[in-house]
Amino acid sequence: MDMQVGPPQTENTNSAESTTDRPSTRMTKTQILTLISMASVNFSSMICYSILGPFFPNEAVKKGASQTVVGLIFGCYAVCNLIGALVLGKYIVQIGAKFMLIAGLFVSSGCTIMFGLLDRAPAGATFITLCFIVRSIDALGFAAAMTSSFAMTAKIFPNNVATVLGSLEIFTGLGLILGPPVGGWFYHSFGYEVPFMLLGCLLLIMVPFNIYILPSIEADPSKDSFFRLLTHVRVVLICFVIFTLSSGLGFIDATLSLFAMKTFHLSSGYVGLIMLGLSLPYCLASPLIGFITDKYPVSRNRFTVAGGIITAAGFFLLGPAPFLHVSSQLWLLVVTLALIGFSLGMTAIPTFPEIITCAHEKGFEEGLSTLGMVSGLFEAFWSMGMFCGPVVGGVITQNLSFEWAATVQGGMTLLAAFLLAVHSVSRRRPRSVQEHSQQSDENTPLLND
Repeated sequence: MDMQVGPPQTENTNSAESTTDRPSTRMTKTQILTLISMASVNFSSMICYSILGPFFPNEAVKKGASQTVVGLIFGCYAVCNLIGALVLGKYIVQIGAKFMLIAGLFVSSGCTIMFGLLDRAPAGATFITLCFIVRSIDALGFAAAMTSSFAMTAKIFPNNVATVLGSLEIFTGLGLILGPPVGGWFYHSFGYEVPFMLLGCLLLIMVPFNIYILPSIEADPSKDSFFRLLTHVRVVLICFVIFTLSSGLGFIDATLSLFAMKTFHLSSGYVGLIMLGLSLPYCLASPLIGFITDKYPVSRNRFTVAGGIITAAGFFLLGPAPFLHVSSQLWLLVVTLALIGFSLGMTAIPTFPEIITCAHEKGFEEGLSTLGMVSGLFEAFWSMGMFCGPVVGGVITQNLSFEWAATVQGGMTLLAAFLLAVHSVSRRRPRSVQEHSQQSDENTPLLND
């Protein structure tokens, strides 16, 4: 690729030439192709991921799986995603960002098709074991694609990370929006296999498409590690926020469909439509939040804290919480999902560029290797939450109720927002004291009369 007007594609490129000129507002060919590629990856990956929600828990129960086992099937995906994200994020330069993304898409497409054949497996231990195996391999492919996608996006759009990620979340949201109703409708009309076959083939088509349009990026490996990045207190608190958000989403994926079917006597198709209430507001909020936080970086923390508080309130109303003494209503469920979806955009979008800023404050070099580690760390904590949410939520739902499980999720989200707010206030005070002392020193006369 000869066009180097925008961000450089090699880390050895001399950046002195760009310091005298103002950055162009027009996107280069490399940036346009990357945007198209990442949009296709986000959409196809998320639509394949989200089709399980409306009908798989009910199908798994018919095959002899308990609510806890269903949660573990959802959760094992997250565990393998966590491991894959950490390893692949560390070695993204050695493996190659483009190869990692394409290989991840290929593996995920094959596993999606194979998952559609599991209804032919005998009920009981055989079905459950095959679900764990296929789902785990699929998670490694997803980890490769998403880790590479985040890192390449941050590398090619260094000055507009939140804006671009927020815009790409439109396609993530579209995948989440279309996945449940499309999956539920195909399942209701044609049976278990058809949704997985169609969407697996869609993901497979993305492989040659991205081979052709995705630019290659050369970089030098870094000697930094995840452990050094986690010595930054703010990074740890942001990762806890990420964990609580994904935990809540995983809990909703694994338990909401059964709760809605049992409480409101809905079919799988209508459950898929209800999940639009979560995905659509997130899809609309993400690019707006990304644009604002890129233009005003100081607002990242405020959006993250405010979004966390609103998300917590949403989970308290999702059941609703037993201590509220409010009966469950279908309209309240839809409104609450919309509230959670919008607040997720407020909270999640600023976290990735904020971790990048913290990494640079810690002395990490600017380059694909650092971005790969940040991307891997983000995916790892997101996956950790996606494991704990379904598992813990499934156990609490089975032994207590859905209402109490949602309350626990809201409490964790509120705690994460509170800790981040306290840390931000404690950081601001020493800075203001230091600035006041410096101003006092400047006003002190050099010679006393």
